[in-house]
Amino acid sequence: MTGNPRVFLWIALALILWLNYEAWMRDYAPRPAPAQTTAASSGEPSTGEAPGGLGNAVPQASTTEVPGSGEGAASASAATQSSVSGPVAAATAGTTHAGRVHVRTDVLDLDISLQGGTFERADLLQYPRKKGEKELVRLMNTAPASLYLLQSGLTGPANGERPTHLALFTSPQTEYRLDGAKELRVPLTWTDGSGVTVTKTYVFTAGSYRIDLEYTIENRSGAPWQAATYAQILRRDPVTKRSWFTTNVENYAFHGPAIFDGSKYHKLNIHDSDDQHLDIQVTNGWIAALQHHFVGAVVPAADVPYRFTLAAEGQEFRIAAAGPLRTVAPAQTEKLSQTLFVGPKLQAQLADAGPELERVADYGRLTPLAGPLFWLLDKSHSVFGNWGWAIVFVTFLLKLLFYPLSEASGRSMAKMRVLAPRVKNLQETYKDDREKLGRAMMELYKREKVNPVSGCLPTLVQIPVFIAFYWVLLESVEMRQAPFIGWINDLSSRDPFFVLPAIMAGAMFLQYRLNPKPPDPVQAKVFMFMPLAMSTMFAFFPAGLVLYWVTNTLLSIAQQWNINRRIENARKKATPRE
Repeated sequence: MTGNPRVFLWIALALILWLNYEAWMRDYAPRPAPAQTTAASSGEPSTGEAPGGLGNAVPQASTTEVPGSGEGAASASAATQSSVSGPVAAATAGTTHAGRVHVRTDVLDLDISLQGGTFERADLLQYPRKKGEKELVRLMNTAPASLYLLQSGLTGPANGERPTHLALFTSPQTEYRLDGAKELRVPLTWTDGSGVTVTKTYVFTAGSYRIDLEYTIENRSGAPWQAATYAQILRRDPVTKRSWFTTNVENYAFHGPAIFDGSKYHKLNIHDSDDQHLDIQVTNGWIAALQHHFVGAVVPAADVPYRFTLAAEGQEFRIAAAGPLRTVAPAQTEKLSQTLFVGPKLQAQLADAGPELERVADYGRLTPLAGPLFWLLDKSHSVFGNWGWAIVFVTFLLKLLFYPLSEASGRSMAKMRVLAPRVKNLQETYKDDREKLGRAMMELYKREKVNPVSGCLPTLVQIPVFIAFYWVLLESVEMRQAPFIGWINDLSSRDPFFVLPAIMAGAMFLQYRLNPKPPDPVQAKVFMFMPLAMSTMFAFFPAGLVLYWVTNTLLSIAQQWNINRRIENARKKATPRE
């Protein structure tokens, strides 16, 4: 590396450009059209839009009917062409004070509206908005500027009432608390007055952000009754301002809808015309609304085809998943289910809630590398109980992994350091002929079996690891507000006092002094300036990332010092025999 410092400059520039490219691609790049796209039927909106805005629309059922307890009792062909009738929606849309049920577990504090069982408020009890403050992270809310609702219900043919998210339910209690139990069940009841009763039950589990949604349909009428489960997320995301010097990394994270279509993960752009007309059939997938560190998601029943749709108006979007019609015969009972997730992107819980739902903790193109890195960090954290020390330990493990490569590079640089006096003599001899100087130096390096650019190889190998670490620290909620020592109380944000960047600058300068000086005086001065330039750039990176680089640099210094000492001792022992 020190034989040609310009290589290091190019690597640093490439690193900066790559990080900016990754951030741009995550938000603005064209996204592939999801597979299995279907054309909208008839002339009606494909999302079943009803008057009154995105929140008053009821999704259409999937085009595939799944037999229920009344198999073959009715055809679904006509029913799937329209949503719940306009009069039904209009009659219930104005009910804004239907009452609420308050639910509190050990991790969630929610308000559930009796109009449809909609999640109107969800506070995360273990996640304050800012370090040391009492105000909690709030996901679901009814504030006009940041509207965020999780709506669910049963849809069906247009010729009858259904317990949609616009219908009124009743509850035996107005408040439910987990209070140390392992499970909490919150039932809501709806009836059509003609013999059909639907019990909609939310099942909460201690310590979990997964919420199971169960429907029990009792048909005591004299005719078959059809319905399909659906759930949708209504969200209005305000535009965020971005600046390189901002301390709020949330501004750079993706905000918006996302889906898993059974094989691929897609982030959707609500301002893209193709994504706005999303209308596909999906089996074993999910829908979600993403933001930095937190997610609201709907996971349909396994092995059942669901219809995924997206609608958007300005900054507001509604992403929905509607299942196939099920027919319940007279005097029969049918049970349907879905899974909801409201909370932080805890990867273990996400993986348990749905197929590959952990992908919402998005590490970009380096996910194959970032995933194992997070796994190592997680296992190390279980031992040390501190994410900072976990970063230090994993950095040490990575240094061991790349030790043979670093050893070979270090020996080459140590030999160059020994050759420095001879290089200086060549510079003085051929100071007026740079071409002859270059040839003489190459002959010297070849004769002594020294590669002047071999020091670049370890740095080149570290760049993918560095970028993967960057996304792990930025996207992993496990490290959100995680303290290390003293003044560093959040490894996912920048060092508030820039102490780590200052240590980094000092360590890099010491590393420079251990390596042979560049033959060109101008290059030498530029190379001496690099520690300051790099530490200034790193000053606004997450403290955990700077900790990784400082630890790696200190380990490299120790290794290079040891190599230099061994090479020098070997040279001294060999000198008397020459």
